[in-house]
Amino acid sequence: MSEYIPVLMMLLLAAGTAVGILTATTLIGPKKVFADKMEPFECGEHPIVSPKLRFSVKFYLVAIFFVIFDIEVVFLYPWAVLFKDLGLFGFVEMMIFIAILAVGLIYVWKRGALEWE
Repeated sequence: MSEYIPVLMMLLLAAGTAVGILTATTLIGPKKVFADKMEPFECGEHPIVSPKLRFSVKFYLVAIFFVIFDIEVVFLYPWAVLFKDLGLFGFVEMMIFIAILAVGLIYVWKRGALEWE
């Protein structure tokens, strides 16, 4: 049980630091409220449209496709590193994996999910 004491101390220190910083900013920070301060602010520019507007579903589809193909790259890297050790079996398995992803990409492409309007 004594092996967990350093981990517990680190967690308590991290939690204490977070609570301390939040408390300090609440007590010490300025409390002036005015119209410009209460406006949404992004990257030094005033917003062009209301932040309450909905995003297009296509935005979320592109984000999901990005995550899916990003995960594909995560699986391709270790395969490439161990390519010689895996032999023909590893090559066939990865080609099946890539083919399934390619079919999915072709499907969404044909459905028009990648067309941005």
